Amino acid sequence: MPAVARTDAARLARLLPPQTMWGPVEVVGETGSTNAELMARLGDGAGPGLVRVAEHQTAGQGRFDRTWVDVPGASLAVSVVVRPTRQQASWGWLPLLTGMAVVAGLSDWAGERVGLKWPNDVLLDGAKVCGVLAQSDGRQAVLGFGLNVGLARDELPVPAATSLLVAGLPTDKTVVLGRVLTALQTYFQMWDGGADMRGVYVGVSETIGRRVRVVQPGRAVQGVAVGVDESGALLVRVDGGATEVFTAGDVTHLR
Repeated sequence: MPAVARTDAARLARLLPPQTMWGPVEVVGETGSTNAELMARLGDGAGPGLVRVAEHQTAGQGRFDRTWVDVPGASLAVSVVVRPTRQQASWGWLPLLTGMAVVAGLSDWAGERVGLKWPNDVLLDGAKVCGVLAQSDGRQAVLGFGLNVGLARDELPVPAATSLLVAGLPTDKTVVLGRVLTALQTYFQMWDGGADMRGVYVGVSETIGRRVRVVQPGRAVQGVAVGVDESGALLVRVDGGATEVFTAGDVTHLR
């Protein structure tokens, strides 16, 4: 693994907007899971804006109780606390907003090479570079993302993954995180203020308009992804049938 500088909390603070919603920022060398830590701390008074960054996670979490594997020092593992004012029924947008923020943070370098696979996998050159996990206690939410930054090709966890290094993009974790948090603040405040974010999401989606396979326990369907609804659920025009709504499931892009 080529050398990648540690996230610098003081430098990060200078990169955030003057009216930032983020802080305090905690940077640690190693932890189990940043999301699990912040979820446990919600009951102990942790409030909105708290940011936890780990250089390495030993028990990183993904969707559906999956694990997220990283190489020490080569990834960004970040979780933040937010307190939405919108009704909880619309909180399905929170992981989508997080994925959108990662895309925005990378887009100045990557352009149209970066996009989203529903609901929130960030794809770079068609390969997964970042995963997102959102959890809540009903009052606040923890938004986490793991971004492959400095992993060499032979260090990637699966063949279908990539990293900023492999893609030839900048690997300054502090700058990347500053851009992502800035975008996340913008999107979160727009959404929390009542904005309809579907147009923004569709604009960076690599799923909408494509043939997809959606796999759920005991069922798999194929069709064309035609949009997302007000809650962020995926709308699929199923082959030979009507348009169905999916709030969860594994999505595969078909050729």
